[in-house]
Amino acid sequence: MSAKVAASAAAAVADIADGATLAVGGFGLCGIPDALIAAIAAGPATGFEVYSNNCGVDDYGLGILLSAKRIARVTASYVGENKEFARQYLAGELEVELTPQGTLAERLRAGGAGIPAFYTPAGVGTPISEGGLPWRYRADGSVAVASPPKEVREFHGRRYVLEEGILADFALVHAVVGDTEGNLVFDKTAMNFNPLAAMAGKVTIAQVERLVEPGELDPSQIHLPGVFVQRIVRTGPQDKRIEKRTVQEASV
Repeated sequence: MSAKVAASAAAAVADIADGATLAVGGFGLCGIPDALIAAIAAGPATGFEVYSNNCGVDDYGLGILLSAKRIARVTASYVGENKEFARQYLAGELEVELTPQGTLAERLRAGGAGIPAFYTPAGVGTPISEGGLPWRYRADGSVAVASPPKEVREFHGRRYVLEEGILADFALVHAVVGDTEGNLVFDKTAMNFNPLAAMAGKVTIAQVERLVEPGELDPSQIHLPGVFVQRIVRTGPQDKRIEKRTVQEASV
């Protein structure tokens, strides 16, 4: 058995310590590393800085860590499905950096590719580039920490803002299949932020529904090569929850 294979989700995350930075895959509740998040929640570590598209919902995904007040800072592009997130942010208990979704994706990819920073037109002429976005409030509702202005340069007659790549201490991702060397295959739209988060982690931990031996995966079908993955654990089929269920009444 490969040294990358962990005996359990708890063993895979056992060395994640207080204050660790975490890049977490998933989009909404699609493809989130729920078993790894639950294993962290079962341990004592706290004060995390999280990079993720969103922060789950109140009782699932990253929302579990958030409700336990074990997340200190979040960099995300969408936070609209979590009431506790909004409460903590507005109460000054949580620092939040909002960033355009495509920018967040590229920041993760850039960090994993060894690119320290890049220029993008997204956010030019807005508080994203000019600064002043409230990162943290005080309890009285005033702004305690605001975003700083960013460097803006012109290329070929168009203005671009400088954004920094992201490197996290750990990355947590979910894949449908992986082999014991860490090569991963993601299922449909679960191939959202998962490959990008995996690239950005100094130590990347993958939970997989099915674990196979090396050579069983068609190389042309591998979405993320094992060079980016340091640990892998089989967690079995995922509970695929739906954030909002909308149904149409049956016609008579």
